[in-house]
Amino acid sequence: MASRPPEAVPGAASVRSDSDTIARLLAAADALARRRQRALLWVPAAAGQALARGLALWRARSWRAPLWLGPALATLQADGIVPLPTAKARTRLGGEHDLVIVEAVSPEAGFDPDAFGALSGTLRGGGLLVLLTPEDWGARPDADYVRLAEHPWRAEQLEARYLARLARLLAAAPEAMRWPADGPLVLPAWPPAPALPPPPADPDCLTGDQAEAVARLVRLRRRRPLVLTADRGRGKTAALGIACARLLARGEPELLVTAPRPAAVAGLFERLVALCPEGRHEGQCFRLGAATLTFLAPDALSARVERGEAGGPGTRLLVDEAAAIPAGLLGQWLEAFPRIAFATTVHGYEGAGRGFALRFRERLERLTPEWREWRLGAPIRWAEQDPLEALTARLLMLDAEPVAPGDGAPRWQEADRDALAHDEARLRALFGLLVQAHYRTTPSDLRRLLDAPGTRIATLEDDRGPRGVVVSGDEGGFAAGLAERVARGERRPRGHLLAQSLAAHAGERAALTARLRRVLRIAVHPAARRQGLGARLLEAERQQARAAGIDLLGASFGAEPGLLAFWQAQGFRAVRLGLTREAATGEHALMVVQATSEAGEGLARRLGRRFQRQLPALLAFELADLDPGLVLALLAEGDAEPLSDEDRADLDDVAHGHREPALARPALQALVRLAARGAGGDPELGLLAAWAFQGRDEAWLAHRLGLTGSRQVAAWRRRTLAAWLTPPRLSSDEAGR
Repeated sequence: MASRPPEAVPGAASVRSDSDTIARLLAAADALARRRQRALLWVPAAAGQALARGLALWRARSWRAPLWLGPALATLQADGIVPLPTAKARTRLGGEHDLVIVEAVSPEAGFDPDAFGALSGTLRGGGLLVLLTPEDWGARPDADYVRLAEHPWRAEQLEARYLARLARLLAAAPEAMRWPADGPLVLPAWPPAPALPPPPADPDCLTGDQAEAVARLVRLRRRRPLVLTADRGRGKTAALGIACARLLARGEPELLVTAPRPAAVAGLFERLVALCPEGRHEGQCFRLGAATLTFLAPDALSARVERGEAGGPGTRLLVDEAAAIPAGLLGQWLEAFPRIAFATTVHGYEGAGRGFALRFRERLERLTPEWREWRLGAPIRWAEQDPLEALTARLLMLDAEPVAPGDGAPRWQEADRDALAHDEARLRALFGLLVQAHYRTTPSDLRRLLDAPGTRIATLEDDRGPRGVVVSGDEGGFAAGLAERVARGERRPRGHLLAQSLAAHAGERAALTARLRRVLRIAVHPAARRQGLGARLLEAERQQARAAGIDLLGASFGAEPGLLAFWQAQGFRAVRLGLTREAATGEHALMVVQATSEAGEGLARRLGRRFQRQLPALLAFELADLDPGLVLALLAEGDAEPLSDEDRADLDDVAHGHREPALARPALQALVRLAARGAGGDPELGLLAAWAFQGRDEAWLAHRLGLTGSRQVAAWRRRTLAAWLTPPRLSSDEAGR
């Protein structure tokens, strides 16, 4: 690596005078390597001094795959260092480093919590994570706050509560090494290293936990799903790869693997290539003779299952990072695949494993009561009691958990973010609620919670802490001229997701000039659910919105029947549905609103009317694969005309087999719309809706109903129609008689 002499680098004299400190740091790294542990070095100093110290440590030895995270500064380029932009931090997942320098000190740099969390897991035992920051870190926002500065805010106008909190925690952290600008190096008094466990009997595995996980995966039994849980760095994905290699080697014809992103299973494919060198890795497939392993994204896998092209007797599916996949899709796969395993990170930036367990355990118990669980506890890249793991978890709240509810009645209150940033216990409990309730919570969400402009936090709390929390943000209120340019696609102000989407996709420019408040997150403690706390939080939000002159209260979430039912029960109505599934979640994004002013009433009516007018055509084309339960719930929101005499005659003909159903489709659609308003999610009516509105063919209906052949499907359709045309299921007034 080419480098300039020290005299040519800013702060070179300081680097020479700090040679003893560098030597002590190298000795500390060697001591950590003997213990197979890692640590963080915090360097709070002026930009020139901090960069010089980082460069000195970088040059001090030949580190294994050193990594510098931050902007491409001239000082670094002249030294042959090619920094990794923070936006590409995830590309290093699965790699290993001995030194990672996170540069958050220069004016061009900023601290990205997600990148910091991701790269901390790539350090192996003996590795150092070096954090360069300003000496007064937290006194002002840094360059990364541009991502929080939604229109009309500028980054420099925001608060930096999150950064100030990190600085306070680092200053008091017993695990952290600190090299202050004007003081000596501070080294922790680390406790004695734990004894190393004996090597496992399985030569392909690195820990006994991993060996047991592999054994359980290989001997998966029918209708006995396996749930693997682990903190980061425990070899969970590698265990999946080892098990797959053994299954393919013994002749398993087809294995399917899914995860939120292909990068999440890179380690699985690495183990396959290493253990099966005679195999062929081609894109998202691995072939070993006639046996094949294929990776499918959640949306693609779900589509295949719906078409009957995946699943069925004898099939296997491995799901990695299951916490980041909606429970609805997991449930679909659970029913489709007799042999299935779910693996997930419990505490980490990938998702909330605890939320997965809480949401999905009930379904496992109901459908497959003999399911099994195995937890991988022993780390692989580092030893137990690792200083860096404990510190990173505390800084980023990767291990945040809600506190158990108390006995008293919960009280509503609006949180003061200044006070919350200084109350670590309350902040941890509140963030823990959000983590366990939402599968996409990341470390950056904590920064957004504390510092994003226009964000409001309200809670229902008892004497122990929060039982429920709702986070909201204000949108819209654009000037007419700006609103017109945004609607025409000439401007895209940062943020304002609900307002801009309703203008661009629903055709309502008034959504930009109106004042909207979007519910960003809502969560209730698992032990306090079904007590009406979510409804109480939303009612309080409605009252607050009315008092503040807000026109619409809204939300955006992944469309799922149970979730939609909750929002509908609170008086919200659907106004937009994304035309494609999100690859990471397998769900369509749904937007709902409720009026909170007189002007909002008119806007909500227009939005709802537009959506219902578009819905039949969308169901026939772009949304032809939408879940039938969702179809029924959305149709139930629309107006429905009573059945005419002609409709009734057409339906009677179909019910008695006198007419081809396709020729009576308008009458069938009218019946479904009418019945949907009081059907309460009737599954057979949902399937009828899928046929009448989405063009689902008889093969699809036969698969969903467990029938064989078109004659059985036709008989089912006749019975279902006859049942719905008979009072009291459809009253005489509703039927138009």
